[in-house]
Amino acid sequence: MLRTERHARILEHVSAKGSVDVGELTGLLGVSGATVRRDLQHLGALNLLRRTHGGAAVGSIGLEVPVQYRAERSRPEKRAIATAAAALVPEGAVVGMTGGTTATEIARLLAERGPVTIVTNAVNIAAELVLHKHVTLVVIGGNARTESYELVGPIAEKTLADYHMDMTFLGVDGISAVRGCTTYDQLEAATDRAFATNSSRTVVVADHSKIGRTTFAKICPLAAVHHLVTDREAPEGECARISDAGVAVTIA
Repeated sequence: MLRTERHARILEHVSAKGSVDVGELTGLLGVSGATVRRDLQHLGALNLLRRTHGGAAVGSIGLEVPVQYRAERSRPEKRAIATAAAALVPEGAVVGMTGGTTATEIARLLAERGPVTIVTNAVNIAAELVLHKHVTLVVIGGNARTESYELVGPIAEKTLADYHMDMTFLGVDGISAVRGCTTYDQLEAATDRAFATNSSRTVVVADHSKIGRTTFAKICPLAAVHHLVTDREAPEGECARISDAGVAVTIA
């Protein structure tokens, strides 16, 4: 297991449980206690978690795992989701794209495929696409979030109001039949909502860990979502409830 992947697994585990001890992490990761302690020391120095006696707990960043660590998580599943999602985009479409690791995979596929207009608030996606001559790139401004590499806030929302997109790929931290789409940050939620409002079709891309989950800030109700693309490990019951609410569900 790569070091970055270990760090991602540690952060996900701490986020899910609130606190863990070194022994638990050695069993989870299959590495020595010394390696785990070095990993915890590194993540603690970055304020991504809080060191405790014999382990670690959720740190000052709350429960949101930064995107650079999420990139290593569920990579095959995210690639499968991205491939299925990119297939939904007609030629010459104007595509809105919020941040997230799955959205980044979609952006790469669309850039390789041919002419497309992409409207995004994710600076990492913009940096990858800017050199592709077949991509017309529109970058939405705003306040930068270090956790997600997204530009959010009133400036982003006002700018989005002047555009219309054929389709938006919406990255979320949770989607459920009851609570709809949610994320950790309220400014990000409002900007994501502006993407959906100014798009003819909203497609949520989310791996199985997001299905049935609810986080802090509401983006939009399920009625505002047209399509969900997820992976084969997504809970069948919750996918069925989302489908029954009128959302097309694709299992990649």
